[in-house]
Amino acid sequence: MNPTDFSALNLKPDLLKNISSLGYQTMTPIQALSLPVVLSGKDVIGQGKTGSGKTAAFGLGLLQKLDVKAFRVQSLVLCPTRELADQVASEIRKLARSIHNIKVLTLCGGAPFGPQIGSLAHGAHIIVGTPGRIEEHLRKDTLKLEFVTTLVLDEADRMLDMGFQETIDKIIEKVPSNRQTLLFSATYPDEIADISHRAMQNPTILKAPTTEEKTNIKQYFYLTNTDDERMNALRILLAKHKVESTLVFCNTKSDTQAVADELVYYGFYALAIHGDLDQRERDQALIRFANGSVSVLVATDVAARGLDIKDLDMVINFDVAHEPEVHVHRIGRTGRAGSHGIACTFFSDRQARKLEALDIDLSSAHEPLPSETYLDKAVKKPAMTTLKIDGGKKQKLRPGDIVGGLTGKGGLAGDQIGKINVASNWSYVAVRSELVKTALKKIQNDKLKSKTFRVRILS
Repeated sequence: MNPTDFSALNLKPDLLKNISSLGYQTMTPIQALSLPVVLSGKDVIGQGKTGSGKTAAFGLGLLQKLDVKAFRVQSLVLCPTRELADQVASEIRKLARSIHNIKVLTLCGGAPFGPQIGSLAHGAHIIVGTPGRIEEHLRKDTLKLEFVTTLVLDEADRMLDMGFQETIDKIIEKVPSNRQTLLFSATYPDEIADISHRAMQNPTILKAPTTEEKTNIKQYFYLTNTDDERMNALRILLAKHKVESTLVFCNTKSDTQAVADELVYYGFYALAIHGDLDQRERDQALIRFANGSVSVLVATDVAARGLDIKDLDMVINFDVAHEPEVHVHRIGRTGRAGSHGIACTFFSDRQARKLEALDIDLSSAHEPLPSETYLDKAVKKPAMTTLKIDGGKKQKLRPGDIVGGLTGKGGLAGDQIGKINVASNWSYVAVRSELVKTALKKIQNDKLKSKTFRVRILS
């Protein structure tokens, strides 16, 4: 038996059967390193980039020890953003399909507080949430954690970057000291060591190898000493490569919005995500980027957490990352699963030392910018356009209803419909851009589930 096969683990038969049905055969490096230790009940610090399989690593651990007959909160997973919390909860639910009557509940900011109180009153086994909202529930005594046996800090470095250290400490005080604590992080700053000393018992530290970036990602470095030079270089690269999805990293919120605004001015299909956006704006930006109706997303490192795009074509570092590990984490978002990716970094003469810390020989790293003649070419329009429907789960609207409404007589073919996201009171559907008017008319005229819903193009 291959030691990296899931079947080599001492998991409950139903969990193993479900993992196999999901197509999970061989563990990723972070899973192979951490799962045996997690299942042994020890505390673990696991370091691995986004997309490395960390959720299954801790998810299987907490499901293995879960007592589903004891209807009380037994596991708490903290995440930096609502988007990541939703992804983690969804993955845990998939892993738990073989466990009957299990309840996984998300508690995040940006969502109404009242319904969360109602959901908690009905009980839950696993809570996944953001630190601020979890702490608020604890403060208002609407959440009890006295039976928690597993505490997970997911993307811990970003939670600390976002200023959640004090909040996390308050939450830890409410969790029994006799517990297992699992901490997963893309980087390992000093603050991680500090929190591990306070919250963990002799943790085993594991780091997944980062070989994927070297084999699948082509890196380019461009010397740009002024803001105008960087913006010009950004426009040239976007015009030359014409890829479906590009993630641009800036180090500050103000730069993020300014870069996105200037790209839009020059005709690019770009959006920004940062901490000053409200939850609705943030959700819509992430949905449009993920479904291919916006081709450029400009973000800070913190804002990009929870963004999981499997086929990200290109990453551009508009600003050099502050730490080597952050640079590796950024570029590791492209070139996944054996595909090839492009990573471009702009740097000034003053920032050359930062790049030397990345073990990059700048004598061979300088790249001449492509010709400015690329700026004369038309900007590539995204293949998809997003429609927003003013109806969702509370109106009993399901993805199948939307597909059915769009594919009726005179409508779209199934392969002309992209990703569908159904929220509480609204839904988003991506359709081929050249067919957006047809899609609008279908929903407006033919109705969905015999009901009329307002629909519009997101722009």
